[in-house]
Amino acid sequence: MKRDSRLSGVLHVLLHMAEQDTPMTSEQLAKAMQTHPVVIRRTLGGLRDAGFVHSEKGHGGGWTIAKPLAGITMRDVYDAIGRPSLMAMGNRTDAPGCLVEQAVNAALDTGFREAEALLLARFGQVTLAELAADFHARMAARSLSPTPQEHIHD
Repeated sequence: MKRDSRLSGVLHVLLHMAEQDTPMTSEQLAKAMQTHPVVIRRTLGGLRDAGFVHSEKGHGGGWTIAKPLAGITMRDVYDAIGRPSLMAMGNRTDAPGCLVEQAVNAALDTGFREAEALLLARFGQVTLAELAADFHARMAARSLSPTPQEHIHD
């Protein structure tokens, strides 16, 4: 089963943006993320609608973060990208009338709901400011100074 890495990717993009004093173009972000600029624009569109990023067209334009990083949680970003499924596993539904399948699915449903609630609660506790601080601590540990394009993908 293919993994959905949109949350990881958009958090990555936001941290790249946070390192810049000027707007970043979709092309710059796409290069950093090794993807196509259309993917960046589509992804950031949802974040713009939620008020987390801002875009300016034309010369000198691009994407900027519209709120302080401390005011944006991983849960906020998760919600803004459409709440993708958190669980790759699912229930077997080949025999819905089977009492064994019903019992198994009921137990799995409970576990899935509890795990999802814990994960979403954790996402709500982690701000982008904390992610940025972790990034800077890792950079300091490597004795590197952040530069626009090379700081993340060494």
